[in-house]
Amino acid sequence: MSVGLLALLDDVAGLIKVAAASIDDVAGQAAKAGVKAAGAVIDDAAVTPKYVHGFSAERELPIVGRIALGSIKNKMIFLLPAALILSTFLPWLITPLLMIGGAYLCYEGAEKVYELLFPHKAHAHEAALEPVAVDPTTLEDAKVAGAIKTDFILSAEIMTIALAAIEADSIWMRALILAVVAVGITVAVYGGVALIVKADDFGVWMAKNGRTGAGRGFGLGIVKAMPAFMQVLSVVGTAAMIWVGGGILAHGFYELGIAGPEHFIEHAAEWAAHAAPSVGGFASWAMTALIDGIGGLFIGALLIPVAAYAIAPAWRAIKSLWGKPTKTLS
Repeated sequence: MSVGLLALLDDVAGLIKVAAASIDDVAGQAAKAGVKAAGAVIDDAAVTPKYVHGFSAERELPIVGRIALGSIKNKMIFLLPAALILSTFLPWLITPLLMIGGAYLCYEGAEKVYELLFPHKAHAHEAALEPVAVDPTTLEDAKVAGAIKTDFILSAEIMTIALAAIEADSIWMRALILAVVAVGITVAVYGGVALIVKADDFGVWMAKNGRTGAGRGFGLGIVKAMPAFMQVLSVVGTAAMIWVGGGILAHGFYELGIAGPEHFIEHAAEWAAHAAPSVGGFASWAMTALIDGIGGLFIGALLIPVAAYAIAPAWRAIKSLWGKPTKTLS
């Protein structure tokens, strides 16, 4: 009996070791995949705070929470199964779908630039489009819907990059690793966003309750700096949408056999790295982002009239066939 018990315990110990190795493998590959997707993660974190700008302090964290919940749904309910299905059965479809998402990011970023440079024309353009959505009835709902829509595209890029970095034959192992990446990245991004949007409240608290003059001065400095910081972050977020979208399109063209844009960007990045060897890595990245941004802005600008005169009328015609009335924001 004791021999049988020892054998059972030995089997249990072996199973625990296998499970621990599997957990370690999942954690390691998830970390590797997360690092590969770091660029898109940073872009996601830079884009999001602009959707909270202008709301009262008590609504900031609830809005971030709603966007984070939408992001988790994007990744876990839609993107994770879609990534696994596409990678298994329709791998050729991933690139065109990503390019559509990249084009949308270019359009949304270019629209923000257009609004900054030509506000009256931009308002006329907005009026020519379909109102924000059927469901949102408040400005907060519209902002959250817009943020979740943008997050969907950035999350699709993150999940695709992560999927490409995973070295696992089993579809269940790939699914588990992607789930860990999805949850980890969402917590990191929206936890960081929550800290950013509440920094001014922390500064006010420090300015009022700091025990030393230096502490109170530090809090006051945060309060004074945050409006400018949020403005800069909004600009960075818009730029991120444009250069990420441009980068997705350039790489997509390469995958489809049109290698010219990608090769041009690579050569320009190498030239920048050689021209500034002391900061070669940053110079290479900056040149890549610059060219991606220029290309993305150009494509986004082309899509503005396409959206107004082709996509929006076609969408209105489709919805009229369904007989659903369109709600506008009050």
